[in-house]
Amino acid sequence: MHKVVIAALGAVLMSCGAYAQGAPSGKQTCEGLAQLKLTGAKIVSAQTVAAGAFTPPPNITPWIVGEPSFYKMLPAFCRVVAEATPSDDSSIKIEVWMPANGQNSVGWNGKLQGQGNGGFAGEIGYRQLGTAVYQGYATVSTDTGHSAGGTDASWALGHPEKLTDFGYRGIHEMTRVARVVVKAFYGRDPRHSYFAGCSNGGRQALMEAQRFPEDYDGILAGAPANFWTHLLSKALADAQATTLDPASYIPPSKLPAIARAVNAACDAQDGVTDGILNDPRQCQFDPGTLLCNEGDAEKCLTAAQVTALKKLYEGPNDAKGRKVFPGYLPGAEEGPGGWETWITGSAPGKSLLFAFSDGYFSNMIYGKADWNYKDASVDQAEKAADEKTAQFLNATEPNLVAFKTRGGKLILYHGWNDPAISALNTINYYNEVINRMGGQETEAFVRLYMVPGVQHCGGGPGPDSFGQGGAGAKDAPHNVELALEQWVEKGIAPNAIVATKYESGDPAKGVKMTRPLCPYPQIAKYKGKGDTNDAGNFACVADSK
Repeated sequence: MHKVVIAALGAVLMSCGAYAQGAPSGKQTCEGLAQLKLTGAKIVSAQTVAAGAFTPPPNITPWIVGEPSFYKMLPAFCRVVAEATPSDDSSIKIEVWMPANGQNSVGWNGKLQGQGNGGFAGEIGYRQLGTAVYQGYATVSTDTGHSAGGTDASWALGHPEKLTDFGYRGIHEMTRVARVVVKAFYGRDPRHSYFAGCSNGGRQALMEAQRFPEDYDGILAGAPANFWTHLLSKALADAQATTLDPASYIPPSKLPAIARAVNAACDAQDGVTDGILNDPRQCQFDPGTLLCNEGDAEKCLTAAQVTALKKLYEGPNDAKGRKVFPGYLPGAEEGPGGWETWITGSAPGKSLLFAFSDGYFSNMIYGKADWNYKDASVDQAEKAADEKTAQFLNATEPNLVAFKTRGGKLILYHGWNDPAISALNTINYYNEVINRMGGQETEAFVRLYMVPGVQHCGGGPGPDSFGQGGAGAKDAPHNVELALEQWVEKGIAPNAIVATKYESGDPAKGVKMTRPLCPYPQIAKYKGKGDTNDAGNFACVADSK
């Protein structure tokens, strides 16, 4: 706890002037910001980008960049590129985008929006920056101190300072640089500052609330990878469970059979048969029911595969019987963004979690590029991970007193059927905050929304569009980011938020269904009549579990 208090005090002191050197008292032109002097950082470039004229740099991960046509819609903005160097081995790239004033501009809404990263970071989130500036925010993103694809951790080998930058320092440096740049450009501080991220970005979000409570007024943390050391220890255990014995591997062709069996056993429990488990904790699906009776086939599992599937659902225990990390919940095993992508892979050793675990332990823990997961002890790996990186990478501190005291508001969300990070981990953290701070105290500044049928940050059969990432409806009842802002700025605490599922994931093709997302531990219960695709026919009620 003392580390959190010290960090919070440090954040207050640093926000009072660490970057104030050379900061002007009035407005600067965009190009004039190139002369701005910063302590521990420098401006690399500052230029006005005409409306529709921005082109993202080459060699950026496609999902981070998005469609080229998107940038043609952007208004004029001031683009500032900076570099922070808090250590001799730091090179934290930062971009601040600010709506220009005048013709072809939406104008600044007076707010700053910080953007989180996915995976091992390594890239600026250009699509996120564009979405925010389009909506009138001054906004900022960082690569957290290294240049690499999101599944590449080779940069960390032999670079402990870069690991610290990735763990927590990069986002804080990003935020402090942005504040000074924004004030220099507009002549005033942001009225409010917000941060949003999912996955590693959710971990970054919680890290900000815990270590630097003065940085942001409102924080949105989606599917947070906050228990990083144990999350990837579980990924190691899962890799061994499904590949050490080749007979244990569950190929993609068998995932539909698993999904069908789960739905047959549990889908109707919530009163609606729709391929969505409202609360999958209530599903007592037994993988043994899929055991092949006569030889191997795609519609059944061998004995070795049944054992492996049970391990995936249960989650590994350490040598003392303690849960390393929660197991996966049944539901949404098949389809894009499901188990094939994250857990089992298109072939043994080809899943995203395998890549993350392998990169983490080889480069950040053991310092051996040729480290072999097959020879590892999960117990020893978990212990080494905690000893070497927990202090930099884990955002598990439940004491959020400093964040609450300064008026901060936090919203967590997690898809119930996340195949990357068990949704139970976020529930565990939320309950730890309640245990530490008390139920009423927590309710005053924290909300948790569990999203039925949704996978990692989106996707799956459930309604996965509710304003996260800046897209979607522009009113608080349908947009979690706007609900957070309303809570911060007007003191109106969010209740149910209506989520939408679009046809083929495309708003232009129409709405497939809507459902209310209820503040945990409430759940959305069907009223018994009316269209089950209409959120109006559901009510938030206390969970009977």
